[in-house]
This record gives sequence, C-alpha cells and structure tokens, in this order.
Amino acid sequence: MTLSMKILRPLALIGLLAILGGAGAATFFFGGFFNVAANHPDPNIVNWALVQVRKASITRRATDRSPGSLEDPDMVQAGSVAYTKNGCINCHGEPGVQSAKFSEGLNPPPDLRKVVTDRRPEELFWVIKNGIKMSAMPSFGTDDPPLRDKQIWAIVAFLKKLSSVSDENFKAWNETPLGGHWESGCGPRRTSGCEHSTGPITTLGERR
Repeated sequence: MTLSMKILRPLALIGLLAILGGAGAATFFFGGFFNVAANHPDPNIVNWALVQVRKASITRRATDRSPGSLEDPDMVQAGSVAYTKNGCINCHGEPGVQSAKFSEGLNPPPDLRKVVTDRRPEELFWVIKNGIKMSAMPSFGTDDPPLRDKQIWAIVAFLKKLSSVSDENFKAWNETPLGGHWESGCGPRRTSGCEHSTGPITTLGERR
C-alpha cells in the first residue's frame, strides 16, 4: 500500500463519519425528534452548544462602555426603580418579592443571581438592550419608546449590586425619592440613615 493510500483511507473514514453525523443531526432536529417543549430539558450536548453559542455571540458584540461609574449610588438607586417600573420583576423577581408564577415555566430559568456576578457590565447592557433569541428575554431597546441607554446602564449598576441588596434595601430604595440614598434604617417617613445634613453617600453605606 502506497503512502498516499495510507493517508487517504483515514481521511475517507473521517469524511464518512462526518457525513453520517451530519445526516443523523439533521434527522434528529428536522425530523421532529428534538423536543421544543419548555418543560422538557435539553440533551446535555444541545444545552452545552446553545450556551457556548450564546456566550460567544454576546462577548463579540458587547463593546459599549458605561458613561459613568456603576458605583454611583444615584445610578444604582435609579436602576432599582427602572428594574421595577419596566417589569423585570415579573420574570426575575426582586429582593423580597417573588417573580410571577408563569416564570417558573421559563426555559432557561431566569435566575439573575446565578449570572450577574459572572457577566461583565458590557454583556449585561447588551442583553438588556438587544434581548436573546429563542428565550423569553425581550429587547428593551426596541420598546416604544425604547428604553434609553442611560436607563439600561442604571439597571446594570443595580444588577451588579444585586447580591448585596436585602429585601429592606430594595423596598427603601423604591420608596425614597431619587437622590435620597439608602442606608441601614432608611425608609418612608424616616430620616435616620437617609441623605440629609450629614452629606451625600458616595457608596452604599458610606458618606463623603
């Protein structure tokens, strides 16, 4: 057997396996064997592929930068208010409030606390503005009127603080006028812990 034949035979085998694999995948997906029901878990390989494609697509496109500091208390508080007013709580819930009942049937489950710490702010901004195909995540950039970039960045600032926001924090933020930053003990009709004569708060729980 010549050297060229020794090389061609394994290549031909690889080609045959690729054709058979492609035919099998086409039969699986286009033949109706893939279950698109939301209450049916995807095969591990399909779930892995979808996650990798989603990550790669978002990473490539998430290039916008925040116009201000995401640590700004005004921005974080504004984000918590925008998060509530734009209906994010329906699917994702909020500190102290459960998400709507229908969200239990969403696939993938919209558990923000599992993803916001692992995602860059630029990626969170892109997802909120553009949404994600074949999921329940809508594009808030195509609302009528669309959600402004400044508001989306405020929501991102709030989400990056989500893991440290208690039920009481969130309630106080949404019941205190914007600019009246929350601190422990701050709430409706209470002055202790809110921004008053002692000066504005530069970070959560700290004053200048």
